[in-house]
Amino acid sequence: MEKFSAFRDPGTGIQPFLRPIPPSGSEILATIITPVGYALGAVKTTLVLALALLYVVLVQGVCLVFSPVPLLYRAVTYVFTAFLSRLALLLVGLYWIPVEVVQRKRGRAAPTNESWKPRAGDLIVSNWASWVEVLWLAFRFDPIFVLPVCETLELPASPQRSSTPISRTPGRRTGTGSAAISSPSTRTPTARIPIVGFQRVSLLSMIAWTGQLPVAAESTTAKPESLEAIRSKADRPVVVFPECTTSNGRALLRFAEVFGNVKLPVTKYKVFVMCVRYDPPTTFAPTLSHSIPSTFLNPLPHVFRLASSLAPLPISIRLLAPSESPSSGSFLLSEFLTGGTYADELAECCAALMAQIGRVKRVGLGWEDKAAFLRLYRKSRI
Repeated sequence: MEKFSAFRDPGTGIQPFLRPIPPSGSEILATIITPVGYALGAVKTTLVLALALLYVVLVQGVCLVFSPVPLLYRAVTYVFTAFLSRLALLLVGLYWIPVEVVQRKRGRAAPTNESWKPRAGDLIVSNWASWVEVLWLAFRFDPIFVLPVCETLELPASPQRSSTPISRTPGRRTGTGSAAISSPSTRTPTARIPIVGFQRVSLLSMIAWTGQLPVAAESTTAKPESLEAIRSKADRPVVVFPECTTSNGRALLRFAEVFGNVKLPVTKYKVFVMCVRYDPPTTFAPTLSHSIPSTFLNPLPHVFRLASSLAPLPISIRLLAPSESPSSGSFLLSEFLTGGTYADELAECCAALMAQIGRVKRVGLGWEDKAAFLRLYRKSRI
């Protein structure tokens, strides 16, 4: 939409916030089968809601009787969480989810002895485009989810130039195609707003927050904790989404400074980096990304939209080989930080690694720019 063209990234021409739409073409067949899809979607969405209720009863209720025995409690909750999460993904159309452990150079497959085994207190760092990867992470690892807490949601004036250099971006820089798109109305990326801490939340709360902005410190009574404080006492892996909100999956948003002054390579714990990719939508398969939150029962309308699809929904997940992660003893910081100064070196390295293994571009727009975008978007819907 032309009115949102100001939110294109100046360097790549990518608009990372608007919902992707399928290419125009013959939609006669899609129109014919729409009633069937809606009927099926209603049934499947009802079943997903039943699974959510069952999750609350079993995991947040019945399983508490095992809490005096921590090992047994974690084992039982993991089984229930994994089963219910995978069943929910199956209901919305994700019948098969290909997962590959790769090396960063040209996305080569990692040796067979490279396996992902996050343990208690380790960090899983991922991009964020939908509630789908939240459910997948719950299915595979039953981790701890955290929401970022920002200093304020009052946006500062845009600076004259980007405040964060991007040292590495995959793809060609030929001056043609989308990289050559420019517009006099393109806005400069908004200055950063500090992330002051995190809140630990449940799986369902994390799903419901998909697409939203970070929690404002003044809007919560709970005191935010540092990521290190949460990680150090965690009995499971901790998932961090450094973008702090969802994109539409077309690019990586600017990473917030969420890790602080962590020395690289990381030695106190393991860092596992992953990247989720969604194929562009088609006439029969809507986009899996969820960049714009619903105003009512988020993300239930998106769940219904996916459940109404009669075509399989494609997704791919790439996991960085542990031998090349920022916590590997062979990790070379000089390969990623080639110039400039970085307040959060771990965030910059994770962004570069994620872009390489996922073969996606990075943009200079961050969650602060999405806050401005959502204000304009919601104003235009009135």
